[in-house]
Amino acid sequence: MTSSQLRNQPVQSDEEMSVSAWEENLRSAPYRSYLYSYPHKTAYRELDRKIPLQELWADEPAETFFLYMHIPFCGARCGFCNLFTLPDKRTGAHEQYVDALERQARQWAPHVAHKKFARFAVGGGTPTLLEPALLDRVFRIAEDVMGLDSAEASISVETSPETVTAERLDILQAHRVDRVSMGIQSFVDAEAAAIYRPQMPLVVEKALEQLKRYKFPILNLDLIYGLPGQTVDTWLYSLERALAYEPEEIFIYPLYTREHTIVKPEEIRQRGADIRMACYTAARDRLLAAGYTQYSMRRFAKESASSPKTLLPYGCQEEGMVGLGCGARSYTQNVHYATRYAVSRSATAGIIADYVAAERHDLIDYGFVLDEEERKRRFILKALLHREGLELASYARRFGTKALEDYPELNRLTETGLAEHVPGTGAGEDGSLFRLTDDGIALSDSIGDWFISPETRARMEGYTFA
Repeated sequence: MTSSQLRNQPVQSDEEMSVSAWEENLRSAPYRSYLYSYPHKTAYRELDRKIPLQELWADEPAETFFLYMHIPFCGARCGFCNLFTLPDKRTGAHEQYVDALERQARQWAPHVAHKKFARFAVGGGTPTLLEPALLDRVFRIAEDVMGLDSAEASISVETSPETVTAERLDILQAHRVDRVSMGIQSFVDAEAAAIYRPQMPLVVEKALEQLKRYKFPILNLDLIYGLPGQTVDTWLYSLERALAYEPEEIFIYPLYTREHTIVKPEEIRQRGADIRMACYTAARDRLLAAGYTQYSMRRFAKESASSPKTLLPYGCQEEGMVGLGCGARSYTQNVHYATRYAVSRSATAGIIADYVAAERHDLIDYGFVLDEEERKRRFILKALLHREGLELASYARRFGTKALEDYPELNRLTETGLAEHVPGTGAGEDGSLFRLTDDGIALSDSIGDWFISPETRARMEGYTFA
């Protein structure tokens, strides 16, 4: 049975299911849903009323904000990609989009200027697909319009091998970028071709050599395991090639395919055995042996992976996220919102065209209003799925209740060895951490999917992809 079929089966409650059956249910399909944000974007809907920006941000309690700008263009869509992105290399289309981005920024800036930005990220798509002058303009919008101070904010940019040039890297360096992240996915030509990723080995090598010469504080490389035709040995070959460049960070992602991606789930099922867990375990052990620390199921980093700046503090809950651009998401404590979401080329192009044509961006009409139940679940998930774990006292301070009393089903994680209590300096529950073990971290995508609220799950499963 596939993971998607398993998720659609009638589900027993935790109370109805024995501990052993519950654990087997988790382990039977470890790759269910990559929950990097909660609630998931497929749970967003048209809001009951349009909410003015001033109302959303005036009382946002986050100490500092995170500024994110989304550039939804790439050279080609990879076979596994279900992100909001459009293959479009036309400079004219990029110029129109950046015009709209600046228009949106000028309308949003007055409503978020009361807090400093501790983080700034430019993602996509491929931001460095933009011509250098446009790429520089994106940073100037952040600095001159939004008020970003690059001396006190951590700044991250995504790139791809074919768009790495000296002129673009000069711009990133001039704007004090701390972290450059490049998706490689595989160093094996046949594996890259199987996911429709058009990259030449010499281009990848040249891009990595250039990035190393510029000495950005953090170089991150992305790799994917479970690709068509991949074996554990070829996966480790790609990992070794990445390690040869001594990146400060490496993210390893399991391959996910959906009905709306170019590579279909049935193409993966036809291979027979699922090697993803074997690949994950082999890579984890190799990265730990190479001196990397594991911070989540996906992120491994050296101790040296840090900015030389004195950075403003920012909470891991990602509240106070100001997302500019078509496809970007914004998070206040109570409301998450974005433009509409699509995957198909025609639907994505239509949403981008609407964004570019819009004169006003200061009324929010699409997203998710979080009640206390969802805020609690989000707080737990955002902490638990990272190595640092859930600080139970922090939960109690925010909500006035105890996490393990609100959600006693979490105790099943400790009963099965997937989580542990780590004593702190305080007494009892309030002075301890609740965190996943190594075994639990490996099952993050199953645990995260299990803890989604029934109401949000119903919204997600009721979403129709365009």
